[in-house]
Amino acid sequence: MKDLKDLSALQLNTRNAVKGGSSSSSKRTKWNVPITDFARLTHNPIRAIVEGLKIAPNPDKPLIALSIGDPTTFGNLKPAPEVIDALRSVVQDGSHNGYGPSTGFPQARQAVADYVSHQGDVTANDVILCSGASCALDLCLSVLAGPGQNILIPRPGFSIYRTLAEGFGVECRYYDLMPDRNWEVDLVQLESLIDANTAALIVTNPSNPCGSVFSRSHLEAILDIAEKHFLPIIADEIYEHFVFPGQEFYAVSSLSKKVPVLSCGGLTKRFLVPGWRMGWIVIHDRDNLFQDVRKGLANLSARILGANTLVQGALPAILKNTPPAFYDDLVSTLYRHAELAYKSIKQIRGLRPIMPGGAMYMMIGIDISRFPEFETDLEFVQALVAEQSVFCLPGQCFEYPNYVRIVLTVPEEMIVEACKRLEEFCQKHYKLDDNVILEQQQHGFLAKLADY
Repeated sequence: MKDLKDLSALQLNTRNAVKGGSSSSSKRTKWNVPITDFARLTHNPIRAIVEGLKIAPNPDKPLIALSIGDPTTFGNLKPAPEVIDALRSVVQDGSHNGYGPSTGFPQARQAVADYVSHQGDVTANDVILCSGASCALDLCLSVLAGPGQNILIPRPGFSIYRTLAEGFGVECRYYDLMPDRNWEVDLVQLESLIDANTAALIVTNPSNPCGSVFSRSHLEAILDIAEKHFLPIIADEIYEHFVFPGQEFYAVSSLSKKVPVLSCGGLTKRFLVPGWRMGWIVIHDRDNLFQDVRKGLANLSARILGANTLVQGALPAILKNTPPAFYDDLVSTLYRHAELAYKSIKQIRGLRPIMPGGAMYMMIGIDISRFPEFETDLEFVQALVAEQSVFCLPGQCFEYPNYVRIVLTVPEEMIVEACKRLEEFCQKHYKLDDNVILEQQQHGFLAKLADY
Protein backbone atom coordinates (compact mmCIF):
# COMPACT_ATOMS: atom_id res chain seq x y z
CA MET A 1 0.00 0.00 0.00
CA LYS A 2 2.85 2.32 0.87
CA ASP A 3 4.36 1.68 -2.61
CA LEU A 4 1.10 2.78 -4.27
CA LYS A 5 1.02 6.00 -2.22
CA ASP A 6 4.64 6.74 -3.12
CA LEU A 7 3.89 6.13 -6.80
CA SER A 8 0.86 8.46 -6.71
CA ALA A 9 2.92 11.16 -5.05
CA LEU A 10 5.62 10.81 -7.69
CA GLN A 11 3.09 11.12 -10.51
CA LEU A 12 1.55 14.21 -8.88
CA ASN A 13 4.94 15.86 -8.49
CA THR A 14 5.77 15.10 -12.12
CA ARG A 15 2.54 16.70 -13.35
CA ASN A 16 3.15 19.77 -11.23
CA ALA A 17 6.70 20.08 -12.50
CA VAL A 18 5.51 19.91 -16.09
CA LYS A 19 2.84 22.52 -15.48
CA GLY A 20 5.08 24.90 -13.65
CA GLY A 21 8.19 24.21 -15.62
CA SER A 22 10.25 24.61 -12.45
CA SER A 23 12.17 21.35 -12.80
CA SER A 24 12.19 21.03 -16.61
CA SER A 25 15.58 20.28 -18.13
CA SER A 26 14.72 21.19 -21.75
CA LYS A 27 15.29 24.94 -21.25
CA ARG A 28 13.22 25.61 -24.38
CA THR A 29 11.62 29.02 -24.56
CA LYS A 30 10.31 29.07 -28.13
CA TRP A 31 9.59 26.86 -31.12
CA ASN A 32 12.69 25.71 -32.98
CA VAL A 33 12.38 22.62 -35.17
CA PRO A 34 15.69 21.96 -36.94
CA ILE A 35 16.16 19.41 -39.70
CA THR A 36 18.74 16.67 -39.63
CA ASP A 37 22.08 16.84 -41.39
CA PHE A 38 20.83 14.01 -43.60
CA ALA A 39 17.87 16.09 -44.81
CA ARG A 40 19.96 19.23 -45.17
CA LEU A 41 22.63 17.53 -47.26
CA THR A 42 20.20 15.71 -49.54
CA HIS A 43 19.15 17.42 -52.74
CA ASN A 44 18.45 16.52 -56.33
CA PRO A 45 20.71 18.48 -58.74
CA ILE A 46 18.33 18.03 -61.67
CA ARG A 47 15.39 19.31 -59.67
CA ALA A 48 17.41 22.25 -58.36
CA ILE A 49 18.65 23.24 -61.83
CA VAL A 50 15.33 22.77 -63.61
CA GLU A 51 13.38 24.67 -60.95
CA GLY A 52 15.89 27.50 -61.25
CA LEU A 53 15.41 27.81 -65.00
CA LYS A 54 13.32 30.68 -66.27
CA ILE A 55 11.14 28.55 -68.50
CA ALA A 56 8.32 30.29 -70.36
CA PRO A 57 7.42 28.39 -73.56
CA ASN A 58 6.45 30.19 -76.73
CA PRO A 59 2.63 30.40 -76.48
CA ASP A 60 2.33 29.98 -80.25
CA LYS A 61 4.05 26.57 -80.25
CA PRO A 62 3.05 23.51 -78.21
CA LEU A 63 5.74 22.41 -75.77
CA ILE A 64 7.84 19.40 -76.75
CA ALA A 65 9.47 18.02 -73.61
CA LEU A 66 12.56 16.04 -74.58
CA SER A 67 13.61 16.09 -70.93
CA ILE A 68 11.44 13.52 -69.17
CA GLY A 69 12.97 10.12 -68.46
CA ASP A 70 9.57 8.45 -68.12
CA PRO A 71 8.83 6.36 -71.23
CA THR A 72 5.10 6.35 -70.49
CA THR A 73 4.61 10.14 -70.52
CA PHE A 74 3.23 10.52 -74.05
CA GLY A 75 1.24 7.29 -74.18
CA ASN A 76 2.92 5.97 -77.31
CA LEU A 77 4.83 3.25 -75.42
CA LYS A 78 2.62 0.90 -73.42
CA PRO A 79 3.34 -2.21 -71.33
CA ALA A 80 2.62 -5.61 -72.81
CA PRO A 81 -0.89 -7.04 -72.22
CA GLU A 82 0.72 -9.93 -70.35
CA VAL A 83 2.12 -7.48 -67.81
CA ILE A 84 -1.27 -5.90 -67.18
CA ASP A 85 -2.97 -9.30 -67.00
CA ALA A 86 -0.47 -10.53 -64.42
CA LEU A 87 -1.16 -7.63 -62.07
CA ARG A 88 -4.92 -7.75 -62.65
CA SER A 89 -4.96 -11.42 -61.66
CA VAL A 90 -3.13 -10.75 -58.40
CA VAL A 91 -5.42 -7.87 -57.52
CA GLN A 92 -8.52 -9.95 -58.20
CA ASP A 93 -7.46 -13.04 -56.26
CA GLY A 94 -6.53 -10.98 -53.20
CA SER A 95 -3.53 -13.15 -52.38
CA HIS A 96 -1.00 -10.33 -51.94
CA ASN A 97 -2.81 -7.62 -50.01
CA GLY A 98 -0.77 -8.04 -46.85
CA TYR A 99 2.81 -7.48 -45.81
CA GLY A 100 5.52 -9.71 -47.19
CA PRO A 101 9.08 -10.47 -46.12
CA SER A 102 11.14 -7.27 -46.10
CA THR A 103 13.49 -8.64 -48.76
CA GLY A 104 10.63 -9.94 -50.91
CA PHE A 105 8.53 -13.08 -51.34
CA PRO A 106 10.69 -16.14 -52.13
CA GLN A 107 8.75 -16.89 -55.33
CA ALA A 108 9.25 -13.37 -56.64
CA ARG A 109 12.95 -13.38 -55.74
CA GLN A 110 13.40 -16.72 -57.50
CA ALA A 111 11.68 -15.32 -60.58
CA VAL A 112 14.23 -12.49 -60.66
CA ALA A 113 17.08 -14.96 -60.16
CA ASP A 114 15.86 -16.91 -63.20
CA TYR A 115 15.40 -13.71 -65.22
CA VAL A 116 18.96 -12.50 -64.57
CA SER A 117 20.66 -15.84 -65.21
CA HIS A 118 22.83 -14.06 -67.82
CA GLN A 119 24.50 -12.22 -64.94
CA GLY A 120 25.89 -15.41 -63.41
CA ASP A 121 24.77 -18.18 -61.07
CA VAL A 122 22.32 -16.70 -58.57
CA THR A 123 19.50 -18.01 -56.39
CA ALA A 124 16.58 -16.39 -54.62
CA ASN A 125 18.87 -15.85 -51.62
CA ASP A 126 20.99 -13.52 -53.76
CA VAL A 127 18.04 -11.25 -54.62
CA ILE A 128 16.54 -8.40 -52.63
CA LEU A 129 13.40 -6.73 -53.95
CA CYS A 130 13.18 -2.96 -53.60
CA SER A 131 10.81 -0.09 -54.25
CA GLY A 132 12.25 0.72 -57.66
CA ALA A 133 15.84 0.77 -58.88
CA SER A 134 16.45 4.06 -57.08
CA CYS A 135 15.67 2.33 -53.80
CA ALA A 136 18.05 -0.47 -54.81
CA LEU A 137 20.83 2.08 -55.37
CA ASP A 138 19.99 3.73 -52.05
CA LEU A 139 20.39 0.44 -50.17
CA CYS A 140 23.66 -0.35 -51.96
CA LEU A 141 25.17 3.01 -51.08
CA SER A 142 23.81 2.84 -47.53
CA VAL A 143 25.41 -0.50 -46.85
CA LEU A 144 28.81 0.24 -48.40
CA ALA A 145 29.61 3.91 -47.73
CA GLY A 146 29.45 6.29 -44.80
CA PRO A 147 30.73 9.68 -43.60
CA GLY A 148 34.37 10.31 -44.50
CA GLN A 149 34.35 7.85 -47.38
CA ASN A 150 33.99 8.47 -51.10
CA ILE A 151 32.43 6.73 -54.08
CA LEU A 152 33.37 6.93 -57.74
CA ILE A 153 30.60 7.97 -60.13
CA PRO A 154 30.61 8.67 -63.88
CA ARG A 155 30.66 12.14 -65.43
CA PRO A 156 28.35 12.70 -67.20
CA GLY A 157 26.19 10.58 -64.97
CA PHE A 158 22.77 10.15 -63.42
CA SER A 159 22.28 12.69 -60.62
CA ILE A 160 20.62 10.23 -58.21
CA TYR A 161 24.05 8.92 -57.18
CA ARG A 162 25.04 12.32 -55.84
CA THR A 163 21.63 12.83 -54.24
CA LEU A 164 21.91 9.57 -52.34
CA ALA A 165 25.57 9.85 -51.37
CA GLU A 166 25.70 13.40 -50.09
CA GLY A 167 22.91 12.80 -47.59
CA PHE A 168 25.15 10.25 -45.91
CA GLY A 169 28.12 12.60 -45.91
CA VAL A 170 29.82 10.55 -48.62
CA GLU A 171 32.07 12.40 -51.06
CA CYS A 172 31.38 11.97 -54.78
CA ARG A 173 34.44 11.67 -57.00
CA TYR A 174 33.75 11.90 -60.71
CA TYR A 175 35.50 9.76 -63.27
CA ASP A 176 35.32 11.03 -66.83
CA LEU A 177 33.57 9.46 -69.79
CA MET A 178 35.08 10.41 -73.14
CA PRO A 179 32.64 11.61 -75.82
CA ASP A 180 35.13 11.11 -78.65
CA ARG A 181 35.37 7.41 -77.69
CA ASN A 182 31.65 6.70 -77.43
CA TRP A 183 31.70 7.61 -73.75
CA GLU A 184 34.23 5.03 -72.63
CA VAL A 185 35.78 5.56 -69.20
CA ASP A 186 39.07 7.43 -68.89
CA LEU A 187 40.71 4.53 -67.08
CA VAL A 188 43.87 6.40 -66.07
CA GLN A 189 41.88 9.22 -64.53
CA LEU A 190 39.52 6.72 -62.85
CA GLU A 191 42.36 4.91 -61.13
CA SER A 192 43.90 8.19 -59.95
CA LEU A 193 40.79 8.91 -57.87
CA ILE A 194 41.02 5.78 -55.71
CA ASP A 195 42.34 6.05 -52.17
CA ALA A 196 41.99 4.23 -48.85
CA ASN A 197 38.58 5.83 -48.24
CA THR A 198 37.02 4.81 -51.56
CA ALA A 199 34.07 2.58 -50.71
CA ALA A 200 32.65 1.62 -54.10
CA LEU A 201 32.74 2.17 -57.85
CA ILE A 202 29.45 2.78 -59.65
CA VAL A 203 29.31 1.51 -63.22
CA THR A 204 26.29 2.56 -65.31
CA ASN A 205 25.83 0.37 -68.36
CA PRO A 206 23.96 1.09 -70.59
CA SER A 207 24.32 4.72 -69.67
CA ASN A 208 21.97 7.43 -68.57
CA PRO A 209 22.49 10.11 -69.89
CA CYS A 210 24.86 9.02 -72.67
CA GLY A 211 23.12 5.97 -74.10
CA SER A 212 26.50 4.25 -74.38
CA VAL A 213 27.04 0.50 -74.13
CA PHE A 214 30.43 -0.73 -72.91
CA SER A 215 32.24 -3.47 -74.80
CA ARG A 216 33.34 -6.64 -73.07
CA SER A 217 37.01 -5.64 -73.20
CA HIS A 218 36.28 -2.22 -71.69
CA LEU A 219 34.30 -3.73 -68.82
CA GLU A 220 37.14 -6.18 -68.19
CA ALA A 221 39.57 -3.26 -67.99
CA ILE A 222 37.33 -1.59 -65.40
CA LEU A 223 37.16 -4.84 -63.44
CA ASP A 224 40.97 -5.12 -63.49
CA ILE A 225 41.21 -1.74 -61.77
CA ALA A 226 38.56 -2.68 -59.20
CA GLU A 227 40.31 -5.98 -58.46
CA LYS A 228 43.70 -4.30 -58.14
CA HIS A 229 42.35 -1.90 -55.51
CA PHE A 230 39.93 -4.34 -53.80
CA LEU A 231 37.00 -2.13 -54.72
CA PRO A 232 33.43 -3.47 -54.87
CA ILE A 233 31.22 -2.43 -57.79
CA ILE A 234 27.65 -1.17 -57.78
CA ALA A 235 26.34 -1.93 -61.26
CA ASP A 236 23.41 0.24 -62.33
CA GLU A 237 21.98 -1.97 -65.08
CA ILE A 238 18.39 -0.76 -65.23
CA TYR A 239 18.80 -0.42 -69.02
CA GLU A 240 20.18 -3.93 -69.53
CA HIS A 241 19.08 -5.36 -72.89
CA PHE A 242 18.33 -1.83 -74.18
CA VAL A 243 20.97 -2.18 -76.87
CA PHE A 244 20.79 -1.23 -80.53
CA PRO A 245 21.93 -3.31 -83.53
CA GLY A 246 25.67 -3.89 -83.55
CA GLN A 247 25.90 -3.63 -79.75
CA GLU A 248 25.93 -6.33 -77.09
CA PHE A 249 25.22 -6.01 -73.39
CA TYR A 250 27.49 -7.72 -70.86
CA ALA A 251 26.61 -7.74 -67.19
CA VAL A 252 29.59 -6.65 -65.09
CA SER A 253 29.03 -9.59 -62.77
CA SER A 254 29.20 -12.11 -65.61
CA LEU A 255 32.77 -11.01 -66.38
CA SER A 256 34.03 -10.64 -62.81
CA LYS A 257 36.38 -13.29 -61.43
CA LYS A 258 37.14 -11.73 -58.06
CA VAL A 259 35.32 -8.42 -57.70
CA PRO A 260 32.05 -8.60 -55.71
CA VAL A 261 29.18 -6.83 -57.46
CA LEU A 262 25.81 -5.48 -56.38
CA SER A 263 23.72 -5.30 -59.56
CA CYS A 264 20.65 -3.03 -59.60
CA GLY A 265 17.78 -3.56 -62.01
CA GLY A 266 14.01 -3.53 -62.20
CA LEU A 267 10.82 -3.42 -64.22
CA THR A 268 10.85 0.35 -64.71
CA LYS A 269 12.21 0.83 -68.22
CA ARG A 270 12.12 -2.45 -70.11
CA PHE A 271 8.58 -3.25 -69.02
CA LEU A 272 7.34 0.37 -69.23
CA VAL A 273 5.88 0.50 -65.71
CA PRO A 274 8.05 2.98 -63.76
CA GLY A 275 5.21 3.87 -61.41
CA TRP A 276 4.91 0.28 -60.20
CA ARG A 277 8.14 0.77 -58.24
CA MET A 278 9.69 -2.65 -58.57
CA GLY A 279 13.46 -2.90 -58.49
CA TRP A 280 15.99 -5.39 -57.21
CA ILE A 281 19.51 -5.95 -56.03
CA VAL A 282 21.33 -9.07 -57.17
CA ILE A 283 24.30 -10.01 -54.98
CA HIS A 284 27.24 -11.52 -56.87
CA ASP A 285 29.87 -12.77 -54.47
CA ARG A 286 31.94 -15.77 -55.52
CA ASP A 287 34.39 -15.56 -52.61
CA ASN A 288 31.90 -14.72 -49.84
CA LEU A 289 33.33 -11.22 -49.41
CA PHE A 290 29.84 -9.77 -48.95
CA GLN A 291 28.89 -11.86 -45.92
CA ASP A 292 28.33 -8.78 -43.75
CA VAL A 293 26.92 -6.83 -46.68
CA ARG A 294 24.16 -9.42 -47.09
CA LYS A 295 23.16 -8.99 -43.46
CA GLY A 296 23.35 -5.23 -43.79
CA LEU A 297 21.10 -5.19 -46.85
CA ALA A 298 18.55 -7.35 -45.03
CA ASN A 299 18.62 -4.95 -42.07
CA LEU A 300 18.15 -1.91 -44.31
CA SER A 301 15.29 -3.58 -46.19
CA ALA A 302 13.39 -3.91 -42.91
CA ARG A 303 13.24 -0.11 -42.54
CA ILE A 304 10.39 0.17 -45.06
CA LEU A 305 9.04 -3.41 -44.84
CA GLY A 306 9.76 -4.31 -48.43
CA ALA A 307 8.50 -3.53 -51.92
CA ASN A 308 4.95 -3.41 -53.28
CA THR A 309 3.42 -6.84 -52.61
CA LEU A 310 0.91 -6.72 -55.48
CA VAL A 311 3.69 -6.28 -58.02
CA GLN A 312 5.73 -8.95 -56.24
CA GLY A 313 2.82 -11.35 -56.68
CA ALA A 314 2.67 -10.57 -60.40
CA LEU A 315 6.42 -10.66 -60.90
CA PRO A 316 6.84 -14.37 -61.78
CA ALA A 317 4.17 -14.14 -64.51
CA ILE A 318 5.51 -10.80 -65.80
CA LEU A 319 9.05 -12.07 -66.19
CA LYS A 320 7.99 -15.42 -67.64
CA ASN A 321 5.11 -14.50 -69.94
CA THR A 322 6.14 -11.21 -71.56
CA PRO A 323 6.94 -12.21 -75.16
CA PRO A 324 10.38 -11.47 -76.65
CA ALA A 325 8.66 -9.66 -79.53
CA PHE A 326 7.56 -6.96 -77.08
CA TYR A 327 11.16 -6.21 -76.12
CA ASP A 328 12.30 -6.35 -79.73
CA ASP A 329 9.62 -3.89 -80.86
CA LEU A 330 10.51 -1.46 -78.07
CA VAL A 331 14.22 -1.47 -78.85
CA SER A 332 13.48 -1.19 -82.58
CA THR A 333 11.36 1.90 -81.94
CA LEU A 334 14.02 3.56 -79.82
CA TYR A 335 16.71 2.78 -82.39
CA ARG A 336 14.61 4.27 -85.18
CA HIS A 337 14.09 7.41 -83.10
CA ALA A 338 17.82 7.60 -82.29
CA GLU A 339 18.81 7.36 -85.96
CA LEU A 340 16.22 9.94 -86.94
CA ALA A 341 17.38 12.43 -84.31
CA TYR A 342 21.07 11.81 -84.95
CA LYS A 343 20.85 12.25 -88.73
CA SER A 344 18.83 15.44 -88.35
CA ILE A 345 20.84 17.08 -85.59
CA LYS A 346 24.27 16.36 -87.03
CA GLN A 347 23.32 18.64 -89.96
CA ILE A 348 22.75 21.57 -87.59
CA ARG A 349 25.66 23.97 -87.28
CA GLY A 350 26.98 24.34 -83.75
CA LEU A 351 25.64 21.02 -82.50
CA ARG A 352 27.39 17.64 -82.23
CA PRO A 353 25.16 14.69 -81.41
CA ILE A 354 26.73 11.43 -80.28
CA MET A 355 24.87 8.40 -81.57
CA PRO A 356 23.87 6.19 -78.62
CA GLY A 357 24.37 2.46 -78.53
CA GLY A 358 21.34 1.81 -76.36
CA ALA A 359 19.14 3.01 -73.48
CA MET A 360 16.75 5.85 -74.36
CA TYR A 361 18.85 9.02 -74.42
CA MET A 362 21.21 11.03 -76.61
CA MET A 363 23.78 13.61 -75.58
CA ILE A 364 24.28 16.59 -77.88
CA GLY A 365 27.35 18.81 -77.66
CA ILE A 366 26.95 22.58 -78.05
CA ASP A 367 29.77 24.64 -79.54
CA ILE A 368 28.91 27.44 -77.16
CA SER A 369 31.49 29.77 -78.70
CA ARG A 370 29.31 29.84 -81.85
CA PHE A 371 26.36 31.07 -79.82
CA PRO A 372 27.81 34.20 -78.19
CA GLU A 373 24.41 35.33 -76.87
CA PHE A 374 24.56 32.44 -74.38
CA GLU A 375 27.29 31.94 -71.82
CA THR A 376 26.14 28.49 -70.67
CA ASP A 377 24.05 25.52 -71.72
CA LEU A 378 21.47 26.69 -69.17
CA GLU A 379 20.98 29.95 -71.05
CA PHE A 380 20.88 28.04 -74.36
CA VAL A 381 18.09 25.80 -73.02
CA GLN A 382 16.11 28.71 -71.59
CA ALA A 383 16.17 30.55 -74.92
CA LEU A 384 15.28 27.37 -76.80
CA VAL A 385 12.17 26.96 -74.65
CA ALA A 386 11.22 30.63 -74.89
CA GLU A 387 11.51 30.75 -78.69
CA GLN A 388 10.76 27.22 -79.86
CA SER A 389 9.00 25.50 -76.92
CA VAL A 390 11.53 22.64 -77.01
CA PHE A 391 12.83 21.59 -73.60
CA CYS A 392 16.01 19.52 -73.23
CA LEU A 393 17.89 18.88 -70.00
CA PRO A 394 21.04 21.01 -69.78
CA GLY A 395 24.33 19.18 -69.40
CA GLN A 396 24.93 20.75 -66.02
CA CYS A 397 22.28 18.37 -64.66
CA PHE A 398 24.82 15.61 -65.31
CA GLU A 399 27.96 17.55 -64.26
CA TYR A 400 28.76 18.05 -67.96
CA PRO A 401 28.36 21.61 -69.25
CA ASN A 402 27.87 22.61 -72.89
CA TYR A 403 25.77 19.56 -73.65
CA VAL A 404 22.08 18.79 -73.59
CA ARG A 405 20.32 15.45 -73.16
CA ILE A 406 17.24 14.46 -75.12
CA VAL A 407 14.99 11.45 -74.60
CA LEU A 408 14.10 9.16 -77.47
CA THR A 409 10.78 7.84 -76.15
CA VAL A 410 8.60 10.66 -77.48
CA PRO A 411 6.42 9.96 -80.55
CA GLU A 412 8.30 10.03 -83.84
CA GLU A 413 6.44 13.04 -85.20
CA MET A 414 7.47 15.03 -82.12
CA ILE A 415 11.13 14.17 -82.72
CA VAL A 416 10.82 15.39 -86.32
CA GLU A 417 9.18 18.64 -85.23
CA ALA A 418 11.66 19.18 -82.39
CA CYS A 419 14.61 18.78 -84.76
CA LYS A 420 13.10 21.32 -87.16
CA ARG A 421 12.66 23.83 -84.37
CA LEU A 422 16.17 23.16 -83.07
CA GLU A 423 17.58 23.84 -86.53
CA GLU A 424 15.63 27.09 -86.81
CA PHE A 425 16.86 28.19 -83.39
CA CYS A 426 20.50 27.44 -84.18
CA GLN A 427 20.34 29.13 -87.58
CA LYS A 428 19.11 32.27 -85.86
CA HIS A 429 21.74 32.36 -83.13
CA TYR A 430 24.80 30.73 -84.74
CA LYS A 431 27.65 33.17 -85.32
CA LEU A 432 31.00 32.78 -87.04
CA ASP A 433 34.05 34.36 -85.45
CA ASP A 434 35.69 37.36 -87.16
CA ASN A 435 38.53 35.33 -88.68
CA VAL A 436 36.17 32.91 -90.37
CA ILE A 437 34.02 35.77 -91.67
CA LEU A 438 37.14 37.50 -93.06
CA GLU A 439 38.26 34.27 -94.75
CA GLN A 440 34.84 33.83 -96.35
CA GLN A 441 34.82 37.43 -97.56
CA GLN A 442 38.28 37.02 -99.04
CA HIS A 443 37.27 33.74 -100.67
CA GLY A 444 34.21 35.43 -102.18
CA PHE A 445 36.30 38.35 -103.44
CA LEU A 446 38.84 36.01 -105.07
CA ALA A 447 36.02 34.04 -106.65
CA LYS A 448 34.64 37.19 -108.22
CA LEU A 449 38.11 38.06 -109.56
CA ALA A 450 38.31 34.60 -111.10
CA ASP A 451 35.01 35.24 -112.90
CA TYR A 452 36.59 38.23 -114.60
